[in-house]
This record gives sequence, structure tokens and C-alpha cells, in this order.
Amino acid sequence: MTTAPHPAHAEPEPDVTHYKTLRTARLSGVLTIELNTPEHGNAVSEALLDDLLDVLQSHEYDPGVRVIVLRAAGPHFSLGGDREEFADHLADDPAGAGIRLSATKGRRVCELLTANQAVTIARVHGKAIGAGMALALACDLRVGAEDTTFRLPEMALGLPTAWGGLLPRLINELGPARVREMILTGRPVGAEEARELSVLQRVVPADDLDIAVSQWATPVLRRHPAALRVTKLLINSLAASSRLADASLLDAEFMASVASEVHAPRS
Repeated sequence: MTTAPHPAHAEPEPDVTHYKTLRTARLSGVLTIELNTPEHGNAVSEALLDDLLDVLQSHEYDPGVRVIVLRAAGPHFSLGGDREEFADHLADDPAGAGIRLSATKGRRVCELLTANQAVTIARVHGKAIGAGMALALACDLRVGAEDTTFRLPEMALGLPTAWGGLLPRLINELGPARVREMILTGRPVGAEEARELSVLQRVVPADDLDIAVSQWATPVLRRHPAALRVTKLLINSLAASSRLADASLLDAEFMASVASEVHAPRS
């Protein structure tokens, strides 16, 4: 009697969840969060922040998630803050209450990316502007496609660079002189320069982004969870110890104060 051949072993399917502005997929210890409003350039809107908060808070202490990958659908990682929504906030309250609330959410999202016990990886392509750059920089590891560009346009828009704790992170990782030039000129920074500045740790062809992410995620998944958690905590603590104070706590106030002064409609 002959035995029928066993069917080929099928690859497990990821557990996919759709949000208003995101799509998540969970598989074998890796949680992928995809910004999913490409028709709006993956703008960092209130809805996006709410969805990111929902996902990141629910997995803040999830032992089954060892790696979190932040990526984006469409041609760009993120074109930055939602300017129409920003204008609506000021129209509703010229004193900036809506902007304070939104900026506070942004800081919390970036804190959750940085402090999560899982290793966070930003998979960046196209443009990463303003708040979009802040989301990427909040991750532990950052790989970019060769077409990636970063830009901080806040000064040209009459706003301070005060969102998501971006400024202290930039100064800590790049140094004040380089950050000063990047912010004051607002010029775009290409992928290779971003790697030299440590905004990115790797630059690869766009078709190799997933391979690069896997090359980081695979060894991380082998690490003992306790060693990984404590090592991340040590690195974050030592990096923060170089700052006398956490000025990111003032981001929302700075943003709202300047916005209400510069952009609020005058009677």
C-alpha cells in the first residue's frame, strides 16, 4: 500500500487587524504597524495618533511581542502633521487647546515606541517630514531606502521644533551643531547623509527593506526576553542621563503658544 505524500508545509498567516488609519499584522513575535492613509501622505492626524496609542498601549507589556516594525503604505513614510487639522484646531480655539492635546498625544506615542520592551524598527522610504521623522527617530533601529529624505520644515511654517520629543532625541543622537543647521535651514537630508548623521543606521535599495528588517529582527527574537528588556532599559536610561531635564514635557506648551501667537486669526 502506498502512502500519499504529505502536503507541503504552509507558512503561517499573520494575524491582521485594520484600524481607521493603520493596518497591523502579528506573526511569530513580530508586530508590524503600517501607517495606512497613503492618499493623505500618511499625515500625522489626530485619528492616526489615536490609533497608534491604541495599538502601542495594548502591546506595551505584551511578552509575546519581541519586535515592533513601523512602516508605511504608499510612496512616502509620512508627510508630517496634518495642516488642515492644525488650522481647524486654531479656528476652534485660538488659544491652542486642541494643539496642546494633539501634541501631548504625539509625545506619548513616541515615548511608547522608545520605551516599549520590544525592539522597535522603523522601515522608512520616500519622505519623512516633521512629525513623520519624529515617529521614525523614536524607534530603536532605523533602516531607510535609498530614496528616503528627511526634513524639518517647522521654522518655515512659523512653528517651533517641538513635537514628540524630537528635539532632545536629535541633539542626543546627532549633536547640537548638526541639529541646529538642519532645523534652521529646513533643507532635506538624503538617505546617505541621514546614515552618516545616525538618523538612519542602514540604507538599502527599496526592494531590500524587508530583508534588512528581517536581518535585525531574527537575532532579536533569539534573545532572552529579560536580557533584552533590561538592556533596552539601560540604554534608554543612559541616553537620557545626558540631559539635565526632559524638555519634551514642554513640547505641547511650546507648540500651542507659538501657534496661537503666529497663526491664530486676528480680529
